[in-house]
Amino acid sequence: MFRPTGFADLVDRRVGIFGYGIEGRAAAARLRPVAELVIVDDLDDLGPEVIASRRGGLEALLACDVVLKSPGIPRRREDVADLERHGVAVTSALNLWLHDTEPARVVAITGTKGKSTTTALTSFFLRCLGEEAQALGNIGRPPYDPSVDTSSGWLILEVSSFQAVDLDRAPGIIVVTSLGADHIDWHGTLEQYRIDKLSLTRANGAHLTLVADTPILHQLEDQMGGELHYVVRDSSHLAATLGLIGAHNDSNVALALAAVAALTGAMEGDVREIVAAQAANFEPLRGRLTLVAVEEANGETVRYVDDGLATSVLPAVAALEVFEDDPVALIAGGFDRGVDYAELAEAVVERRSPTALITMGNAGLRISRDVASRRSDVVQHTASTMTEAVQLARDSLECGGVVLLSPAAPSFDRYHNWEERSEDFTSIVHALVD
Repeated sequence: MFRPTGFADLVDRRVGIFGYGIEGRAAAARLRPVAELVIVDDLDDLGPEVIASRRGGLEALLACDVVLKSPGIPRRREDVADLERHGVAVTSALNLWLHDTEPARVVAITGTKGKSTTTALTSFFLRCLGEEAQALGNIGRPPYDPSVDTSSGWLILEVSSFQAVDLDRAPGIIVVTSLGADHIDWHGTLEQYRIDKLSLTRANGAHLTLVADTPILHQLEDQMGGELHYVVRDSSHLAATLGLIGAHNDSNVALALAAVAALTGAMEGDVREIVAAQAANFEPLRGRLTLVAVEEANGETVRYVDDGLATSVLPAVAALEVFEDDPVALIAGGFDRGVDYAELAEAVVERRSPTALITMGNAGLRISRDVASRRSDVVQHTASTMTEAVQLARDSLECGGVVLLSPAAPSFDRYHNWEERSEDFTSIVHALVD
């Protein structure tokens, strides 16, 4: 079976692009001048060059030399497995790019939560030192997009569990921020999710693996490869100086400091001091415990916080911990992808401060049931729209507190992506408060 080890191997080949989202379009743009492309997607009506998978697309892929699969298509889906059974190698454009790129220049960052923030922090810290650095992957554009110049500087790459399973070449440094439960519908089981997520650390090639110092990651040490180092939380309050809320961001800062020190040879203390002096230039990412508005009325203070990127249980639990001393009205739920919500339900019922739960979508129904089965006196409401959810949350805070959007579920039942959901929340809050 023909297996490419870089983009150069695809010259004059028939190449299938399976999935025509952001990654698929970038791969097509990279290969169109040098290869014959067969573009297939599960969706209909994406244009004349795209064949729908249920309308002959899968048969067309069987005639290809190799298929580049987009991350959203599960690796173990039957039609993907069928391609390999018929002798068509399936890989990803990101994997080919890693084969083509000097590993020492690349840092790959993954984790159930914290990977976007840690990617942004690592890039910012490097620039504070006067180094050239780009944040790529899920946080930006695919690094193989021909419009992206990766010929120089450090390349900081956010990698999802979807992407990790297709990677067999390791970058110089791999960072694991956390490990919880997510995307069970894609991976099949929690155990498989963790195996897939950590598979990045087991990729071929010498590399440093920097891992958050957490119990679960210690328990799974036998699943991790590379030169393994556990990184303890930063205790200098640099995260707060950078405008980041929550103790988990102390861990993200520590991982970024460790990665930058390993890349540049600088002492972590020196990096910390330089970054602190330039902290005002850092812009925290949207949807990560972002303060949207503060409302003062009748002696009460209500803070509206957007944690819309918390699309799984672990970051939603972490968000509740950040506001453990505040009354909270939590807006949660969305698309149900089959994860276990027991940990979130426990976090809600064990809170000492007043807590109300406003749920949306099918995931919200399961969260609501899990909470009610543990405590029947938790204030709960069901909302059919974000406008209704925000108003119910505000009305639930009799003496002020925090209206917290931390969904613990994807947005696909109602929105195209998490950004659209966060933008809806933000605009509704401003209409209510301003």
